[in-house]
Amino acid sequence: MRVALEALSREHLRELAHGGIPPGLAARALAGALPPARVASRALARRDAGHAQPWCEVFAVARASDGTIVGGCGFKGEPVDGRAGIFYGVAPAQRGQGIATAAVRLLVARAFAQGAQGVLAEILPGNIASERTVQACGFVRLGEHVAADDEVVVQWLARETRSLFMHPVPGSTP
Repeated sequence: MRVALEALSREHLRELAHGGIPPGLAARALAGALPPARVASRALARRDAGHAQPWCEVFAVARASDGTIVGGCGFKGEPVDGRAGIFYGVAPAQRGQGIATAAVRLLVARAFAQGAQGVLAEILPGNIASERTVQACGFVRLGEHVAADDEVVVQWLARETRSLFMHPVPGSTP
C-alpha cells in the first residue's frame, strides 16, 4: 500500500496532547489512527526544549489513494550514538495491509537523509505483527532491553542499505 507522511503542526500536537482530535484532521482520520496524547506531549516538550526539528516530528500516515489518515509515526528524539528511534501505529481497522511497513520505510529513509547512522525500533515482546514490519524493512534483532519506562522491549536496528531505500529508475543500470 502506498502512503504519505504528513507532518503534524504544533497546533495539531497541542490538540492531540489535550486528548482531542485536530479539527482539520477529524474528518479524514480513522479511529485510533492518530498518535496518542503522550506522544504529542513528548514531541511538544522536545520542540520547546530546542531539540532539532527533524527529530521531533510526528506524522499522520495518509493512504495515498484517498488521503484517509490510517496511522501515525515519527521520531522519538535526536539520534543517540547515531541511532534514531522511531515509533509507529496503525488504526486497528487498517492493520495487516502493509501500512506500517510503508510508513516505516519512509521514516527510515528520512532518518538516513538527515544523517542518522542507524534506526532503532523498540517492540514489546510477542508483538509478532510489529516484528514482521521491521523485518520487512531490513531491521535486525539486537535483543531485549529495559526501556526508559522500565518496560522490557526488543530492540531492532536498521542500517542504511541502498537496496532497501533506493529504487532504480526504470531503464537505468544499478
